[in-house]
Amino acid sequence: MAPGHRRPRRGRSSRSGPVFDPDHGDRALTEARHDLVIGRWQGVRDLLAATGDHWPRRTHRLRLLAHAAADSSIVEAWRAAEPDHPDAAVLRAATEVVRVFDAAIAAGRGAVVDRARLDGTVLACLTAADARPADPMPWVSLLTVARLYEGGVGRRELRGWWDELRRRDPHNLEGHVQLLRYWSARWHGTHGAMYDVARDVAGAAPPGSPLPVLVQIARVEEYRHIAEGARGQGPVRGFDQHWKHELAVTEVRRTRERWIGGRTPGRPVDPEEVEPLNYLTHAACHAGLPEVYGELFELLGGRASWVPWSYTGDPPEQFTRWRGTPRATS
Repeated sequence: MAPGHRRPRRGRSSRSGPVFDPDHGDRALTEARHDLVIGRWQGVRDLLAATGDHWPRRTHRLRLLAHAAADSSIVEAWRAAEPDHPDAAVLRAATEVVRVFDAAIAAGRGAVVDRARLDGTVLACLTAADARPADPMPWVSLLTVARLYEGGVGRRELRGWWDELRRRDPHNLEGHVQLLRYWSARWHGTHGAMYDVARDVAGAAPPGSPLPVLVQIARVEEYRHIAEGARGQGPVRGFDQHWKHELAVTEVRRTRERWIGGRTPGRPVDPEEVEPLNYLTHAACHAGLPEVYGELFELLGGRASWVPWSYTGDPPEQFTRWRGTPRATS
């Protein structure tokens, strides 16, 4: 989950209803996050060691561990106890990114974040990159914090961070999402620039990669930006077709073909795939494609993510309603 997109700890669920588990069924992660809450870092160390170089799983786990650690000094305690442990450096950098985003949210939209604090966060990320050179996560963290600089960061610097990420993990979904958000109209670009990033990456993604869902994530980002700008002014003219015009529908089908059609048949959905799969399911629902969202709901098996459903209404109600259509349950 990107900073600024805070989920509730646990959504309401029932045996037949959606399950809003922030860990998406990753029980080992749930146990490690609980350890952080009660002030123990040893379980986190063991979890990250067991994760190894499975980059999608590692990125997913580090993101959520950072959110769990942000309100305490537990990562600093780990660093003090094991100052040379590379995973402690990587988690501390990710946690600093969450903290600086939390401070920006608390200050309010448009407030300028303290430059020294941002520079300190960047230094923590670069220190983590030196501590664990093969790990893409410090570069994901850098692409995330780049959004908070007034006016953005220099193109050469941003490009350098991006190249470092891609050298380590060229298909890292979270890193691509952070670059997409950087170039969005909400931050340092335009809707067009954001869609260019999403479509270029989607077109080059290998079969079975979730990267094509960047197009649907971009559509949610555009919707969020325009809807928030029009708050209190009534419906945005022409915006009722945002999800269902011809290009939007075509792109949902294309993402389904490239990503889901390229997956190994029968392979379970991994925890790190649940949130992006919810983005595609949400888009298919609003595009009016029951033959697509029926398949996707079956893959999800009730595992829901608060975002993107929260941008278009009540998440449990929407998930339950769309999932309960005849096509979705056939």
